[in-house]
Formats: sequence, C-alpha cells, structure tokens
Amino acid sequence: MRLLITKHAMDMMIERGIDEDQIKRAIKNGAISRQTEGCLASYTYIEVAFKKLSNDVYKIKTVKIKK
Repeated sequence: MRLLITKHAMDMMIERGIDEDQIKRAIKNGAISRQTEGCLASYTYIEVAFKKLSNDVYKIKTVKIKK
C-alpha cells in the first residue's frame, strides 16, 4: 500500500502522534464510510479521510482522533 499524504494530513499526523502504519491499519481494518470526495476509515481511536487513486495508492487528506 502506497500513501500520498497531503501537507495538511502530515501536519495533523505530527500534531496528533499518528504514524503511517496506523493509517494503513485503519484503511485495511477499519469501518469505511463514503464521503463526498472519498472515504473515511474509522479504526480504534483514529479516523482517516482518504481517496483511493488506484489499486494500491491512497491519497490521505487528514487524520484525527475520534471523540
């Protein structure tokens, strides 16, 4: 799995202490819901907004801690 991480998403990852492995686990194992411009993966205590660009490439838009 290849991740293309936006600057905003990278800033949020750093601020919230979330790494690429956690993002990959969320996309692979999390509950996925559709959004207007992609999907939202919810897994353990994080949520990842992403868009699937091809078979193995995902654009990561933002990450956050679930409330």
